[in-house]
This record gives sequence, structure tokens and C-alpha cells, in this order.
Amino acid sequence: MDTTITLLVSLSFFLFLILGMPIGTTMALFGFLGFSLLSSTKAATNLIAIDMFASFANYDLSTVVMFVWMGYIAYRSGIGSQLFELAYKLIGHRPGGLCLASEVACASFGAVCGSAPATVATISSIAYPEMKKHNYDDGLRTACTAAGGGLGLLIPPSTIAIIYGIETGCSIGRLFIAGIGAGILLLLLYMLVIYIQVKRNPSLAPRGEKFTWRERIEAMRGGLIETFIIFGLSIGGLSIGFFTPTEGGGVGCFLLLVLTVVRKKLPWKAFVASLRDTAETIGMILFILACAMIFGRFISISGIPMIISDWLIGLNTYPIVVMILICIILLIAGCFIDGIIVVILTVPIFFPIVEILGFDAIWFGVIITLCVIMGQITPPVGMGCYIAHGIAPEVPLPVIFKAALPFLLALIICTALVMAFPQIVLFLPNMLM
Repeated sequence: MDTTITLLVSLSFFLFLILGMPIGTTMALFGFLGFSLLSSTKAATNLIAIDMFASFANYDLSTVVMFVWMGYIAYRSGIGSQLFELAYKLIGHRPGGLCLASEVACASFGAVCGSAPATVATISSIAYPEMKKHNYDDGLRTACTAAGGGLGLLIPPSTIAIIYGIETGCSIGRLFIAGIGAGILLLLLYMLVIYIQVKRNPSLAPRGEKFTWRERIEAMRGGLIETFIIFGLSIGGLSIGFFTPTEGGGVGCFLLLVLTVVRKKLPWKAFVASLRDTAETIGMILFILACAMIFGRFISISGIPMIISDWLIGLNTYPIVVMILICIILLIAGCFIDGIIVVILTVPIFFPIVEILGFDAIWFGVIITLCVIMGQITPPVGMGCYIAHGIAPEVPLPVIFKAALPFLLALIICTALVMAFPQIVLFLPNMLM
């Protein structure tokens, strides 16, 4: 009987998601319904009250608030345009230079913004007009920034790392530092993908203008200084244990706010907009987390995690094969569900398996992030591609998804390398902390 109830509630949950019902509401509704049927309505009602309060009262979530606000200050103050200008002046004259500059700008902007959508929207709106002026291929110019936004989820600060740290109890500071190695590797692979495509077909991306070293040095006085100062003090202080994650985010917000105000890059309207954007994003995250806790209670009492765990461990195969299967499941989930939701729903199921198999929890956090990034450029959800299409509506969505395939291959290679050589992500955290 319990198995039948679990199956029907789970199928109904996914059906409502496909029909377009909001993810938070769907999780709360079917979590309550499932728990009521497996336990009692009174217990489920008490559960909603307790879990909702516990979620909103969780002090650790203040970390998300600080780093999200820092990202929106950077977004509204125009730092992204300065970072792109610097990258453009340094490597814009190379084959595919504007696309290469976009990837570097995405990685640099990711150092002050842990949001993939904000990174894609910021760099795309700046880079597209320049690429269009130089007759860059529509697919390449949109796909490179759609994929590049994922760098904002790897390079600290990362909202995915914060959520994962809260879910598992792992050190957020160590998760941040671990993302640096994987972020640099992915950036290099993205640039290699662009270089190979342009070498094979130079008409995809003509060379840009070459600038003097004086112009390049002058460009460094813009966003690069702010990025290094904020990254060094905020993330650096966090990595050596001088700040807690919340304090690190608060310091980053304060420094960025002071720098942008002193340089007159953040007018009052932009400041208010950053607060509004932060409130909307945090409200969404907190509501989803609270609803996910309710749904998680149903998942727990239904025995689904134990069934999946027993199945994976019972395969009697190599642990790395189990990890590959987990990655495939995460990739499929990311094709249909937003990255934060994937982390919230799957970590309670897969994390115990990872611990049993003896894998490092910090390493697994980076693996999950890479799988989430894959979902940013794969249909039907592919948020990065949708945002790129919104910035360049003249480029058909299928063209963007097709052009993103080489970047997806780069992501798969990056994930394989991180799985084969864990020290790529563990070297820095082990050395610094």
C-alpha cells in the first residue's frame, strides 16, 4: 500500500511540474499530501509549521543573502562592462577574440557574482553588440555566453556551493576554494572549444581590433581592481578562517558598495534596484527551500533514498561507475529542473551514498555543480540558452542549443578530468585550510 501511495504521489508531482505549476508550490502540496497519506494529516500539518519556521529562521541562509546582494550590486554598477572591455583589449585581436573575451569576462564577473543567469545577462548584453558589429556567427556568439554563465556557479562565490554546504554541513569556505581549480579548467576548455571552431572555420569569428599596451593598462583601472580587492579580502579572508561565510559576504557587499559609490557607478535607482532584485531572489530561494524540506520529509518517510541507495550500492561494481550513474541522473534532472532545485532534491538522496563509497564531500560538491551547469545549456529548460535568446531574440532558440553542444562536450570532459584527478579541486582547499 505504501509503495502504491509513494508511486502515485511521485508521478503526480512530476506531472504537475510538466504542466507548469510552480516548483515550490508543487513540492509543498505533494510533500504534505504524501506525508499525510503515509502518516497522518495532523502530523503533516505540524510538519509544515515546524519546517517553514526552521527554514526561514536558519542563520546559515544569511550567507546567501549577502553574496546574492553582492552579485546584484556588481550587476547594476556596470562592473561587467569594464571586465569585458579589459578582456577585449587584451585578447580581442585573436581568432575568435570577442568570444574568448566573453568567457574571460564571465569568469571574472563570477568572482563577484555567484549567479549564472546574472552572469549570462550581464556579459551577453555587453558583448553581443560588439560581436554583431564584427559579423560573428549567431550561434557561436550566443552559445559562448550561455555556457560561460556557468563559470559564475563554479568560481566563488557560488550560490550552488552555499546551498550544498547548508544541506550537507560541509565548509562553505572549502567549497568556494575548491571551485577555483575546476573553474579555471572549465574556462580553458571553453576557450579551447572556441579556438578549435574558429581555426576550422575562420568566418565564424573574424579577428577584432588590436590595442596598444597603454590602452590595455588603462583598462585595468576599471573593474579588475574592484574584482581583485573584493575577491582577495572577502573570499581570501573566508578561506583562511578570518571570516565566517556570512561575514565574508557582508565584507564583500560593503567593499563593493563603497567602491561603486566612490566611483559614482551606482546611482540611487540602481541601488534600489539591487535591493529589489535581491529581495525577489532570496524570497524565491527561501520559499523553495522551505517547500523542499516538506517534500524531503515525504521522500524520507517513503523510503525512496534507501531504495536508490540499495540499488546503486547493490550493483557490486566500481565506485566510480556509481558516480557516473549519479552524474547521468543529475544531468537528466537538470534538463527539466532549475539547478538550485536539483541540488535541494538530490543531495539528501545521493550524499549518503557518496559517503558510503568513500568519496570526498567537497569533491562531490564540485561534481554536482558541474552537472548543474550542464543543465544550463541543455533543452528543454536550458536557462542559459533562454537568457541568451532573450538578449538576442533574432537568433532562434534551436540554433543556440545546437551551437552549445561543443561547450557541453567541454563540460563533460571537465567533469571526467575532475573525477579522474580529484586533486584538481582538492589541492587548494587542502593547502589553504
